[in-house]
Amino acid sequence: MSRGSVPRVRRADGSAGDVDYHVIGSGYSDYRRPDPEIAAVLHDALGAATTVLNVGAGAGSYEPTDRQVTAVEPAASMRAQRPADRPPALDATAEDLPFADGAFDAAMAVQTVHQWTDLARGLAELRRVTRGPVAVLTSDPVLLPRFWLNRYAPEAIDVEARRDPPLDAITAGLGGRCTVTPVPIPLHCVDGFCEAYYGRPERLLDPGARRAMSTWTFVPPAVHERFEHDLGRDLAEGRWDADHGHLRTQAHFLGSLVMVVSHRP
Repeated sequence: MSRGSVPRVRRADGSAGDVDYHVIGSGYSDYRRPDPEIAAVLHDALGAATTVLNVGAGAGSYEPTDRQVTAVEPAASMRAQRPADRPPALDATAEDLPFADGAFDAAMAVQTVHQWTDLARGLAELRRVTRGPVAVLTSDPVLLPRFWLNRYAPEAIDVEARRDPPLDAITAGLGGRCTVTPVPIPLHCVDGFCEAYYGRPERLLDPGARRAMSTWTFVPPAVHERFEHDLGRDLAEGRWDADHGHLRTQAHFLGSLVMVVSHRP
Protein backbone atom coordinates (compact mmCIF):
# COMPACT_ATOMS: atom_id res chain seq x y z
CA MET A 1 0.00 0.00 0.00
CA SER A 2 1.47 3.33 -1.06
CA ARG A 3 1.82 6.45 1.04
CA GLY A 4 -1.45 8.36 0.91
CA SER A 5 -3.51 5.16 1.13
CA VAL A 6 -5.22 3.81 4.23
CA PRO A 7 -6.84 0.45 4.99
CA ARG A 8 -9.96 -0.19 2.92
CA VAL A 9 -12.80 -0.02 5.45
CA ARG A 10 -16.16 1.72 5.76
CA ARG A 11 -17.37 2.78 9.18
CA ALA A 12 -20.88 2.74 10.59
CA ASP A 13 -21.92 5.97 8.85
CA GLY A 14 -20.08 5.10 5.65
CA SER A 15 -16.84 7.02 6.23
CA ALA A 16 -14.33 5.28 4.01
CA GLY A 17 -10.99 6.75 5.10
CA ASP A 18 -8.97 6.89 8.29
CA VAL A 19 -11.32 9.35 10.03
CA ASP A 20 -14.80 8.62 11.40
CA TYR A 21 -16.88 11.61 10.30
CA HIS A 22 -19.75 10.42 12.46
CA VAL A 23 -17.52 11.50 15.37
CA ILE A 24 -15.96 14.72 14.01
CA GLY A 25 -18.39 15.74 11.29
CA SER A 26 -21.31 17.06 13.36
CA GLY A 27 -20.02 20.64 13.52
CA TYR A 28 -17.87 20.50 10.42
CA SER A 29 -19.87 22.97 8.34
CA ASP A 30 -19.75 25.55 11.17
CA TYR A 31 -16.01 25.94 10.63
CA ARG A 32 -15.38 24.64 7.11
CA ARG A 33 -17.06 26.93 4.61
CA PRO A 34 -15.96 27.63 1.03
CA ASP A 35 -13.60 30.57 0.82
CA PRO A 36 -14.42 32.80 -2.18
CA GLU A 37 -10.80 33.27 -3.28
CA ILE A 38 -10.01 29.58 -3.15
CA ALA A 39 -13.32 28.81 -4.86
CA ALA A 40 -12.40 31.13 -7.72
CA VAL A 41 -9.14 29.23 -8.31
CA LEU A 42 -11.02 25.94 -8.34
CA HIS A 43 -13.80 27.12 -10.62
CA ASP A 44 -11.25 28.52 -13.09
CA ALA A 45 -9.59 25.11 -13.12
CA LEU A 46 -12.88 23.50 -14.17
CA GLY A 47 -12.85 25.54 -17.36
CA ALA A 48 -16.03 25.69 -19.42
CA ALA A 49 -17.42 22.44 -18.04
CA THR A 50 -21.20 22.16 -17.76
CA THR A 51 -21.34 18.83 -15.91
CA VAL A 52 -19.04 18.44 -12.89
CA LEU A 53 -18.39 15.46 -10.62
CA ASN A 54 -17.41 16.26 -7.02
CA VAL A 55 -15.76 13.29 -5.30
CA GLY A 56 -15.37 13.32 -1.54
CA ALA A 57 -17.94 16.11 -1.64
CA GLY A 58 -18.52 16.37 2.11
CA ALA A 59 -21.10 19.04 2.94
CA GLY A 60 -20.84 20.60 -0.51
CA SER A 61 -18.11 23.18 -0.05
CA TYR A 62 -16.74 24.64 -3.27
CA GLU A 63 -19.35 23.09 -5.53
CA PRO A 64 -20.15 25.56 -8.32
CA THR A 65 -23.77 26.69 -8.35
CA ASP A 66 -23.81 27.59 -12.05
CA ARG A 67 -23.14 24.08 -13.33
CA GLN A 68 -24.74 20.66 -13.10
CA VAL A 69 -22.99 18.97 -10.18
CA THR A 70 -23.05 15.30 -9.25
CA ALA A 71 -21.69 14.73 -5.75
CA VAL A 72 -20.21 11.56 -4.25
CA GLU A 73 -19.72 11.26 -0.48
CA PRO A 74 -19.50 8.01 1.54
CA ALA A 75 -20.09 9.50 5.02
CA ALA A 76 -23.76 9.82 5.98
CA SER A 77 -22.99 12.50 8.58
CA MET A 78 -21.47 14.69 5.87
CA ARG A 79 -24.22 14.04 3.32
CA ALA A 80 -26.74 15.15 5.95
CA GLN A 81 -25.07 18.58 6.25
CA ARG A 82 -25.43 19.48 2.59
CA PRO A 83 -27.51 22.64 2.09
CA ALA A 84 -31.04 22.19 0.84
CA ASP A 85 -30.24 23.95 -2.44
CA ARG A 86 -27.47 21.47 -3.30
CA PRO A 87 -28.17 18.10 -4.96
CA PRO A 88 -28.11 15.11 -2.61
CA ALA A 89 -24.79 13.27 -2.65
CA LEU A 90 -24.52 9.68 -3.80
CA ASP A 91 -23.22 7.11 -1.33
CA ALA A 92 -20.09 5.91 -3.13
CA THR A 93 -16.31 6.03 -2.89
CA ALA A 94 -13.65 7.40 -5.21
CA GLU A 95 -12.29 3.93 -5.87
CA ASP A 96 -15.59 2.62 -7.28
CA LEU A 97 -17.40 5.39 -9.12
CA PRO A 98 -20.75 4.21 -10.51
CA PHE A 99 -20.52 6.15 -13.78
CA ALA A 100 -19.74 5.41 -17.41
CA ASP A 101 -16.45 6.34 -19.06
CA GLY A 102 -16.30 10.04 -19.91
CA ALA A 103 -19.61 10.79 -18.19
CA PHE A 104 -18.59 14.30 -17.00
CA ASP A 105 -17.06 17.40 -18.52
CA ALA A 106 -14.88 17.95 -15.44
CA ALA A 107 -14.25 16.58 -11.96
CA MET A 108 -13.13 18.05 -8.65
CA ALA A 109 -11.74 16.64 -5.42
CA VAL A 110 -11.26 19.13 -2.57
CA GLN A 111 -9.04 18.25 0.41
CA THR A 112 -10.05 14.62 0.17
CA VAL A 113 -7.36 12.51 -1.53
CA HIS A 114 -5.59 11.92 1.79
CA GLN A 115 -8.74 10.07 2.88
CA TRP A 116 -8.91 7.67 -0.04
CA THR A 117 -8.16 4.03 0.69
CA ASP A 118 -6.46 3.42 -2.67
CA LEU A 119 -5.07 6.64 -4.11
CA ALA A 120 -4.03 5.30 -7.51
CA ARG A 121 -7.35 3.55 -8.07
CA GLY A 122 -9.36 6.61 -7.02
CA LEU A 123 -7.40 8.94 -9.32
CA ALA A 124 -7.71 6.48 -12.20
CA GLU A 125 -11.46 6.38 -11.63
CA LEU A 126 -11.63 10.20 -11.66
CA ARG A 127 -9.76 10.27 -14.94
CA ARG A 128 -11.87 7.46 -16.41
CA VAL A 129 -15.22 9.18 -15.89
CA THR A 130 -14.07 12.68 -16.90
CA ARG A 131 -13.70 14.00 -20.44
CA GLY A 132 -12.01 17.28 -19.50
CA PRO A 133 -10.05 18.68 -16.57
CA VAL A 134 -9.73 16.97 -13.21
CA ALA A 135 -8.99 19.50 -10.43
CA VAL A 136 -7.56 18.27 -7.11
CA LEU A 137 -7.12 20.74 -4.25
CA THR A 138 -4.66 19.27 -1.77
CA SER A 139 -1.63 20.01 0.40
CA ASP A 140 1.98 19.47 -0.54
CA PRO A 141 3.41 17.50 2.41
CA VAL A 142 6.90 18.86 1.72
CA LEU A 143 5.73 22.41 2.47
CA LEU A 144 3.78 21.77 5.67
CA PRO A 145 6.66 22.46 8.12
CA ARG A 146 6.91 26.10 6.98
CA PHE A 147 3.72 26.85 8.98
CA TRP A 148 4.34 28.23 12.50
CA LEU A 149 2.24 25.42 13.97
CA ASN A 150 5.31 23.24 13.56
CA ARG A 151 6.81 25.04 16.56
CA TYR A 152 3.88 24.31 18.86
CA ALA A 153 2.52 20.98 17.65
CA PRO A 154 5.05 19.26 15.37
CA GLU A 155 3.08 16.06 15.94
CA ALA A 156 0.15 17.53 13.99
CA ILE A 157 2.42 18.57 11.14
CA ASP A 158 4.05 15.13 11.09
CA VAL A 159 0.66 13.40 10.98
CA GLU A 160 -0.52 15.54 8.10
CA ALA A 161 2.74 15.08 6.19
CA ARG A 162 2.32 11.31 6.46
CA ARG A 163 -1.31 11.41 5.34
CA ASP A 164 -1.04 13.81 2.40
CA PRO A 165 0.12 11.96 -0.71
CA PRO A 166 3.18 13.27 -2.55
CA LEU A 167 2.33 15.47 -5.52
CA ASP A 168 4.12 13.18 -7.95
CA ALA A 169 1.83 10.33 -6.84
CA ILE A 170 -1.19 12.48 -7.68
CA THR A 171 0.08 13.60 -11.08
CA ALA A 172 1.14 10.05 -11.96
CA GLY A 173 -2.25 8.69 -10.91
CA LEU A 174 -4.16 11.24 -12.97
CA GLY A 175 -1.94 11.05 -16.01
CA GLY A 176 -2.32 13.35 -18.97
CA ARG A 177 -0.92 16.87 -18.91
CA CYS A 178 -0.73 18.05 -15.29
CA THR A 179 -0.08 21.43 -13.73
CA VAL A 180 0.60 22.14 -10.05
CA THR A 181 -0.16 25.68 -8.88
CA PRO A 182 0.30 27.15 -5.38
CA VAL A 183 -2.95 28.55 -3.96
CA PRO A 184 -2.53 31.68 -1.79
CA ILE A 185 -4.50 31.49 1.47
CA PRO A 186 -6.30 34.76 2.34
CA LEU A 187 -5.91 36.29 5.78
CA HIS A 188 -9.58 35.97 6.67
CA CYS A 189 -10.07 32.59 5.02
CA VAL A 190 -13.46 31.16 6.05
CA ASP A 191 -12.46 27.57 5.31
CA GLY A 192 -11.04 26.54 8.67
CA PHE A 193 -8.16 24.24 7.81
CA CYS A 194 -5.00 24.71 9.89
CA GLU A 195 -3.15 27.17 7.66
CA ALA A 196 -6.32 29.25 7.26
CA TYR A 197 -5.54 30.63 10.73
CA TYR A 198 -1.98 31.65 9.90
CA GLY A 199 -2.66 35.23 11.01
CA ARG A 200 -5.35 34.45 13.62
CA PRO A 201 -3.62 32.08 16.05
CA GLU A 202 -6.27 32.52 18.75
CA ARG A 203 -8.73 30.64 16.55
CA LEU A 204 -6.69 27.45 16.85
CA LEU A 205 -7.21 27.52 20.62
CA ASP A 206 -10.88 26.74 19.94
CA PRO A 207 -11.32 22.97 20.37
CA GLY A 208 -14.24 23.07 17.92
CA ALA A 209 -12.01 24.53 15.23
CA ARG A 210 -9.49 21.73 15.74
CA ARG A 211 -12.23 19.09 15.69
CA ALA A 212 -13.12 20.28 12.19
CA MET A 213 -9.61 19.29 11.04
CA SER A 214 -9.12 15.56 10.65
CA THR A 215 -5.41 15.86 11.45
CA TRP A 216 -6.07 16.73 15.09
CA THR A 217 -8.03 13.52 15.65
CA PHE A 218 -4.73 11.64 15.40
CA VAL A 219 -2.99 13.81 18.00
CA PRO A 220 -3.07 12.57 21.64
CA PRO A 221 -4.88 14.67 24.27
CA ALA A 222 -1.56 15.52 25.91
CA VAL A 223 -0.45 17.25 22.71
CA HIS A 224 -3.68 19.27 22.58
CA GLU A 225 -3.12 20.33 26.19
CA ARG A 226 0.51 21.27 25.61
CA PHE A 227 -0.40 23.18 22.46
CA GLU A 228 -3.12 25.18 24.21
CA HIS A 229 -0.82 25.96 27.13
CA ASP A 230 2.21 26.96 25.09
CA LEU A 231 0.40 28.99 22.44
CA GLY A 232 -1.85 30.62 25.05
CA ARG A 233 1.19 31.60 27.11
CA ASP A 234 3.10 32.96 24.11
CA LEU A 235 0.10 35.00 22.97
CA ALA A 236 -0.41 36.42 26.46
CA GLU A 237 3.29 37.29 26.83
CA GLY A 238 3.71 38.62 23.30
CA ARG A 239 6.17 35.99 22.14
CA TRP A 240 4.04 34.78 19.24
CA ASP A 241 3.61 38.33 17.99
CA ALA A 242 7.31 39.06 18.34
CA ASP A 243 8.07 36.21 15.96
CA HIS A 244 4.99 36.07 13.76
CA GLY A 245 3.02 39.27 14.35
CA HIS A 246 3.51 40.40 10.74
CA LEU A 247 1.16 37.60 9.71
CA ARG A 248 -1.78 39.36 11.38
CA THR A 249 -1.84 41.88 8.51
CA GLN A 250 -0.29 39.79 5.73
CA ALA A 251 -2.94 39.58 3.01
CA HIS A 252 -2.02 36.06 1.87
CA PHE A 253 0.10 33.13 2.98
CA LEU A 254 1.78 30.74 0.57
CA GLY A 255 1.63 27.56 2.56
CA SER A 256 1.14 23.98 1.44
CA LEU A 257 -2.16 24.44 -0.44
CA VAL A 258 -1.89 23.58 -4.15
CA MET A 259 -4.17 22.96 -7.12
CA VAL A 260 -3.34 19.97 -9.28
CA VAL A 261 -5.11 19.96 -12.65
CA SER A 262 -4.98 17.12 -15.15
CA HIS A 263 -5.98 17.48 -18.79
CA ARG A 264 -6.28 14.58 -21.20
CA PRO A 265 -3.40 14.42 -23.66
